[in-house]
Amino acid sequence: MQLPFANRTEAGRLLGEALMDYRGRMDLLVLALPRGGVPVAAEVAQALAAPLDLILVRKLGVPSQPELAMGAIATGGAQVLNTDVVRALSISQETIDRVAEAEQRELERRETAYRGTRTPPELAGRCVILIDDGLATGATMRVAARAAAAQGPAELVVAVPVASTEAVGLVGEQADRVVALATPEPFRGVGAWYERFIQTSDDEVRALLQEAWQQQKASAG
Repeated sequence: MQLPFANRTEAGRLLGEALMDYRGRMDLLVLALPRGGVPVAAEVAQALAAPLDLILVRKLGVPSQPELAMGAIATGGAQVLNTDVVRALSISQETIDRVAEAEQRELERRETAYRGTRTPPELAGRCVILIDDGLATGATMRVAARAAAAQGPAELVVAVPVASTEAVGLVGEQADRVVALATPEPFRGVGAWYERFIQTSDDEVRALLQEAWQQQKASAG
């Protein structure tokens, strides 16, 4: 695999080619992690003729140290706690619940901003492919994978253009299969492997989703 990728769109096109064995599955669903995962996933969904949607993750920060994660929540109501942090700092269940409630409101706000009135898709019994633009530590994808797995998919696949070997191993504990086009060492971060790696905007996310949903509607009709 030649690196760096030109941009997320090219990376998504190449990832779609690597996943062609899934094309034709009637139970297939592609879920993107916003925001950077959406341009990649849009290309994959198009290549596989699969529906596209989102799975969002929100960190639960320690109130006194918001950058320190005591856990995370994701689309579908799943919650994962970092028990080592919770025990070390003697964080109460009341504190966890208060932070989780606030982050749940923000997660729902973002889902509404991206998805509008569309309801989240059902994952039970489906082949679900989770996609981001890359995995550094893999922490966010691990939470997303746990949340998706809790809904009982028939198969859970994580697919990314580039990842650290450590992240592939960790995420592999949550998914049935991990596909990474490249696992360069030393890793140096996801953005190092793209020529163009600017932040994906909310408007771009909405535009890509609307285009995909219109295509799905036209195909179904």
